[in-house]
Amino acid sequence: MKILVACEESQTVTKELRKLNHDAYSCDIEPCSGGRPEWHIRRDAIKEAYTGKYDMMIAHPECTYLTVTGNKWFKPEYRERFPTRIEDRKKAIGFFMALYDAPIERIAVENPVGIMSTTFRKPDQYVHPYHFGDPHSKKTGFWLRNLPKLVPTDVVEPDMYVYKDGRKDPMWHVESMKLPAKERSRVRSKTFPGLAKAMAVQWAGDNN
Repeated sequence: MKILVACEESQTVTKELRKLNHDAYSCDIEPCSGGRPEWHIRRDAIKEAYTGKYDMMIAHPECTYLTVTGNKWFKPEYRERFPTRIEDRKKAIGFFMALYDAPIERIAVENPVGIMSTTFRKPDQYVHPYHFGDPHSKKTGFWLRNLPKLVPTDVVEPDMYVYKDGRKDPMWHVESMKLPAKERSRVRSKTFPGLAKAMAVQWAGDNN
């Protein structure tokens, strides 16, 4: 199959699809960091998704303005600091929906817990990396079209950091706080390898 992995610069999912002999390409306005530029399309993902070239798409649209963890920045006291936040959210919603509505037979759109559950609909499923062998907690939703729900392959215990007051935070999230803002955002958006492999095998393994 010819498969587009939209909004992916890491090429983590693309590489797993390539292992299954699919003609898969990552697509992002940023250059790829996965080391295989010949498999990367540096272009607006919406434009590429509407070319009519692809049999399947796995999309990872930017979640900055969609996730519930960013809701506090929409409060009136932050309006002067972030004057375009509401408009940015509208654009992010439009981008998400444009990907989901692309003229491609099989589609999966990924995003964390956020406003798309009410603005659009609830995702078909939520999963965590620790369902697929990676010891990390990161609740991830998938909105699916003509694709089955993912089935856990190797459930492990997530690695958590426990604060003095008893609160818990995923260790990967705590460690990412040490990074510069741009690099922190990139690290937090990457797909863990176990989940990437599950997507490739379960959604494209029998469709060579």
